[in-house]
Amino acid sequence: MLHSLLLRPIAFYRMRFSRWLDRRVVPARQQTLNNRRLFIFPYGAGWGFIGISVLLWLLGTNYENNLVLGMAFFLSALFIVAIYHTFFNLSGLTVQYIQSAPAFAGEDAEVELSLSHLAGAKENIELYFPGGRSSRLDLIDEVEQRVKLFVPAKRRGRYRPGRLVVQSYFPLGLLRCWSWLDLHVEVLVYPKPLAGVALPLGLGHSAEGERRDEPGAEDFNGFKRYEPGMPLRHIAWKQYARGQGLYSKDYVSFREQSLWLDWEVLMGAREQRLSQLCYWVLRLAATTQPYGLRLPGVSLAPATGLEHKLQVLRALALFECDASSEGSL
Repeated sequence: MLHSLLLRPIAFYRMRFSRWLDRRVVPARQQTLNNRRLFIFPYGAGWGFIGISVLLWLLGTNYENNLVLGMAFFLSALFIVAIYHTFFNLSGLTVQYIQSAPAFAGEDAEVELSLSHLAGAKENIELYFPGGRSSRLDLIDEVEQRVKLFVPAKRRGRYRPGRLVVQSYFPLGLLRCWSWLDLHVEVLVYPKPLAGVALPLGLGHSAEGERRDEPGAEDFNGFKRYEPGMPLRHIAWKQYARGQGLYSKDYVSFREQSLWLDWEVLMGAREQRLSQLCYWVLRLAATTQPYGLRLPGVSLAPATGLEHKLQVLRALALFECDASSEGSL
């Protein structure tokens, strides 16, 4: 009970802060860092540096020691200069969201960004999404560089990893300059494949599949009476020589039997069924076997190829998925 009471004001102030941040750093796919989007504050050793400077000033003042006072003033000036260098190391940097690659639940999703600037070197830049792995880079001899970040995709559906953190401690590590950028990043997360289950099939009408009469067929299907216009190379000359009449060889081909991955024949909870279907989509996509998908309210006709595979996986990812996962600051 006490724990829930303590969490309420924290959640309230976090919501207020998020709204203020949305007004100050407006969400966009491309953003340039400036004095409105950047924050700077002493960090770690910076507080110790300030403490030593104050201590030296007190000692120099108390003992009237000009050498100690000079050192205190020198450290103070160095700290002020570091503020400008740390701030301008990120100021003018443009961050753009390029694309994201779909991932399976439980894996790391890949997000590609582009960093660029017009003038001046940018050093020791760190980027990461909350809960994800960070990446460091420098923009010294080049004006643009692409970077890939990885964030954990925990749940199926449309995953929004939250605001991107861009920060730097350059040059002395005394101050932290950072920004929270909402780049409208969205990742499509497929269900986690679940192996070791029987394939839920809905078979076709015949063992050979659907017959197709088309040029170039290679399966012999018998003889039929010759009619003008039929290919001469298909004429059954042996039968004609025996006096059995003029016949043409009939060739056909058969379409592969289509498989249906059907929601209704599976048992278990929703996520378990989707994981089983996802596993068999990956298995069938590695073959030339046409397959289709049946979900409540969704039906995708049997087909093959990469485009069909991605369409089926997308249907599985978004099936009855109302809310998206959101990252936090």
